[in-house]
Amino acid sequence: MMIHKPAIVLRQVRAAVLLASVLASAGSAAAQERIVELDPGKTTIQFTLGDILHTVHGTFQLKQGSIHFNPAASSLSGDVVVDANSGNSGSNKRDKKMKRDVLESDKYPDISFAPTAIVGGKLLPEGDSQVELKGVFHLHGTGHEITLPMPVHIRGDQLSAQMHFVIPYVAWGLKNPSTLFLRVSDKVTIDITAVGRVTTAPAQQ
Repeated sequence: MMIHKPAIVLRQVRAAVLLASVLASAGSAAAQERIVELDPGKTTIQFTLGDILHTVHGTFQLKQGSIHFNPAASSLSGDVVVDANSGNSGSNKRDKKMKRDVLESDKYPDISFAPTAIVGGKLLPEGDSQVELKGVFHLHGTGHEITLPMPVHIRGDQLSAQMHFVIPYVAWGLKNPSTLFLRVSDKVTIDITAVGRVTTAPAQQ
């Protein structure tokens, strides 16, 4: 059976158009922005501060957290905000001094982190990832650029991440609460377990 060349060419053109359409759709899906909304009720923020006599442990509460990311790129945007007035170490007297004299939480009620880029590893759209997150940490009215190593787990629309880092709060300009009879560390250790939901941003027209 003989097939005319125009028919063959037409089939090839149709196949090429179909393939291009499929690839374009796949690329669009892969590049589509995702949004992580952190859950303040499930996210935990713990701090540890050492002194001569014992180690102080406490918590802060997440106000809100929203992060935009693209699995196909390394750029990030968004803001994670912690309530500075929520600091709780189990001692009303100590917490009052921390908020009034160190954090000055009436003047600076928010502690925040604004991620800007993934500078190490790759954030996968599903499963486990190990990344390094670069961003600006805002404390006491001043921004400080930091990089945080962070294991991330995504399953379906659920995300969890762990963060462990040290804040040199005295070097960053905050008051050291040490007294003549009580000496505390000039650094505080922060441990965060972040839990949130991942959604896909609406496609741009």
